[in-house]
This record gives sequence, C-alpha cells and structure tokens, in this order.
Amino acid sequence: MIGAWGVTHFIARPVAIFFCQKKNEHEGQMSRFLRASLLVAFLASCGGGGNYSAPRQLDDACAIIRERPQYLRAMERTERRWGVPVHVQMATIHQESKFIGNARTPHTFALGVIPMGRQSTAYGYSQALNGTWEEYQKSVGGRRAKRDDIADATDFMGWYMDQSSRSLGIPKTDAQAQYLAYHEGRTGYARQSYLGKPWLVEVAARVGSRSEMYRNQLASCRR
Repeated sequence: MIGAWGVTHFIARPVAIFFCQKKNEHEGQMSRFLRASLLVAFLASCGGGGNYSAPRQLDDACAIIRERPQYLRAMERTERRWGVPVHVQMATIHQESKFIGNARTPHTFALGVIPMGRQSTAYGYSQALNGTWEEYQKSVGGRRAKRDDIADATDFMGWYMDQSSRSLGIPKTDAQAQYLAYHEGRTGYARQSYLGKPWLVEVAARVGSRSEMYRNQLASCRR
C-alpha cells in the first residue's frame, strides 16, 4: 500500500523529469538560435554586410552615398589611386550593374526552354569577366579580391580605366569614351568596333550624361 507521501512522490518525480526535459529542450533550442544569430551577425559584418541590393535612389548621387557611405569611401580611394573621378565610376557602375553587388548576366536558352548557361562570365558591381578579373588579381588586386566587394570592384575599374588612358589616350574624365573601351576592350576600341553597334554608342552617351549629372550632384553634397 502506498501512503500519501508515496503517491505524491510517485507522481511528482515523473512530472519533474518531464519539465526538466522540456526545460533542457527549450534551452537547447535557445542556444541553437543564439548561435545561428551570432553566425548571421558575423557573416553580415563581412564583405560590406552581404547587402547586394541596389540603393533606393539611383538618380541621386547624394542619396546613394548617404545610404551607402562605404561606396563613397571605396570610390574616393580609387580616385586617389588611379585618378578616375568618383562620378565616372558611379555612372559606369550604374550602367553595368545598377549597383547590385552580385549582378550576373541573364541565362540563355536553346529553343526557348533549354538552359544553356549565362550570356557571359560578367559578375559583380563592375561586371568584370573572369579572364579580365584574373588579370587584375595577378597585376594589382591580389587573389582575395572579390567582384562583389565594392572596394575591389571600384579598384578594378580604376585600374582598367587607367590602362585605357595610358594605352589609348582616353581622358579619365571622359566617361563616354572610357565606357566604350570598358565594354569593347582596348583592342576593340582601337579598331572602333563600337561604330558597328549604334545601340552601344547610345548607351555610352547615356553613361556620359549620367556621369555629368552625378558630378553636379556630388559637387553640392561633398562640400
């Protein structure tokens, strides 16, 4: 026969075990959640936060640099190193990727449905091709340079435009001509391959106009 204390003890012990188990499970879940949160926070602190989205106001240079001050720091560093003005960099990046850090070219499809890969290997803010990026890495960028890092992407752009200026005589302030050499490659530009591409000439003209727009805007907000 079980007395009153025995009944209480008999019932309470399993109940206590049950609640201890639940408590441990809850603590384990909280611990996993905390570790996951810390990991996300850590990853977000690397490479500019992993925020590859475009700024909200792409037609306002001042709004862009207020929203993403790291962009201005990177472009000013490139301007000091390579002599390519911030507004020229900004206009080129706008045309190439709309400031989307992980931008890629569209997929191509055979017969309209069979995926055949992307149009090119262009990637990142500057839409640098694999081969050209590797050339940059070997020359000045280093193996760790990444196309989806704004500092590396703008440095690449400055390096490329500096080479175009040296070999082709294109002023670093001439966003339109620099863009043509950037798009066609220096050999293509020297052959004037762009003359057979009226659409590209129009795009380059828009880059030049945007560069001038950005220059005027930056003159007011960088004082």
